[in-house]
Amino acid sequence: MSAHFKWFGKRESVDEVEEGNILAPRFDEHGLVPAVTTDAETGELLMLGYMNAEALEKSIETGEAYYWSRSRKCLWHKGATSGLIQKIVELRIDDDQDAVWLRVRVEGGASCHVGYRSCFYRAITTGSQPEETPIKLEFKEFEKVFDPEEVYGNAPNPTKL
Repeated sequence: MSAHFKWFGKRESVDEVEEGNILAPRFDEHGLVPAVTTDAETGELLMLGYMNAEALEKSIETGEAYYWSRSRKCLWHKGATSGLIQKIVELRIDDDQDAVWLRVRVEGGASCHVGYRSCFYRAITTGSQPEETPIKLEFKEFEKVFDPEEVYGNAPNPTKL
């Protein structure tokens, strides 16, 4: 898969992949790698997205985060519509090169299309049997950074039900 992408090497051996200095990402059967994104200054988890080879290369080339939208099935420049561009401070790849970690600065302060700063704005209580079902989520963020209606208008919601 990565043969036509100019910056990716071949996966020659486990030792080379895990201990070498050649970027040789392993994309899954859908051509994707998970991309965990955190705030560069606070370490706060902002989102989990996915990158295909083109998104990874565009992110490397531009210094801005690109992802593959699984719901829209297209390349997605984070913030192109909203203005909430993710500027990459550091991009890392895990030991077996099948996941990436982006440390970013977000212009505008939010990463979630729902309007919250982080896509992880709710918590699930753990450690005992739930008192009621379905389980109720606990909000950890209470104020939105932006109004999605103003930013996206009547654009279709990218979340699939």
